[in-house]
Amino acid sequence: MRKSLRVAGLATACTVAGAALYTAGAAGADQAAPRATAEPHNIGLLVGEIDAYYGAAKGADGVWRSSPDSPYAKDLARIQAKAKKDIRKAAHHARHGKKPAIVLDVDDTALLSFDYEKSTNYTYDNDSWYAYVKEAKRPAVFGMPQLVKYAKSKGVEVFFLTGLAESLREGAVTNLAGAGYDTELDRAHVFTKDKANPPAYLKDCATPAAWNCTTVQFKEGTRKYIESTGYNIVGSFGDQVSDLEGGYADKTYKLPNPTYYVG
Repeated sequence: MRKSLRVAGLATACTVAGAALYTAGAAGADQAAPRATAEPHNIGLLVGEIDAYYGAAKGADGVWRSSPDSPYAKDLARIQAKAKKDIRKAAHHARHGKKPAIVLDVDDTALLSFDYEKSTNYTYDNDSWYAYVKEAKRPAVFGMPQLVKYAKSKGVEVFFLTGLAESLREGAVTNLAGAGYDTELDRAHVFTKDKANPPAYLKDCATPAAWNCTTVQFKEGTRKYIESTGYNIVGSFGDQVSDLEGGYADKTYKLPNPTYYVG
C-alpha cells in the first residue's frame, strides 16, 4: 500500500466528504441560494461502527486486536471461500504453458494494521508508520495464510505486491514469515516500491530521477511483468480498489477495509 498517498484517517475522510457535499450544494452563477445538503456521517459514530465491525478489543499488552468472530472476519471468510473455489478451478484448467499464480497486497490484505489505526485514532504519520512496519509484529489478516497454503497445495505460485517502500522490505518479509505465510519471500516473489532504482518494466512512469507512477500504474505494471515471466495470474487480492485496477488478473478479490483509502 502506498501509505504516503493514503487519506490520513477518518477526520480527513469526513472533511473531504463534507467538502464535496458543500461544493455540490454551493450557490453558482445561475443559482441565487445553495441547495440543501446532507450532513456528513458523524465521526464519533463512525468510529464506533468500525470498532464493532472489527470486534475491537485492547489487550493487557496495550495492543488493539480484531475478533475472529467479528463481522470483518466473517466477511473475509466469505470472500476466501469463493476464492478457493476459483483457485481450484483455475489450477485444474491451467492455461497451456502458463503456471497459475495469485498476487496479494500486504497491508491489510496479508498483514492486519488495525492496532496502528486504532492507536493513532485513524490518522497517519510517516515516521510512526515506518517504525510500526519495521517492528514486524502485525498479525495475519484472518484466513489469508490458509488461503496461501491452499493455493500452493494446488500448484499455484504466490506473489506479494506492496506499495511499501523498498526500505521496509526486511520488516515486511520478516513479518510475513512470522505471521504464518509459508511460501517463498525472496525478491522474485515480494515486490516493493523502489523509487531509487525502479525496475525497467515501469519505465513509462518511473526513472531513478523521478517516480510518477500512480498506485494503479505501479501494481498493474508489476502484474504485467509477473505474467511476462510465464505466469497467469488467476487471482489478485487487495483491500483497496487501486490494488486491483489495471487488469493482468483473471479475477480480483476486494477485501474489506473501512479505515483508510488509497487512490
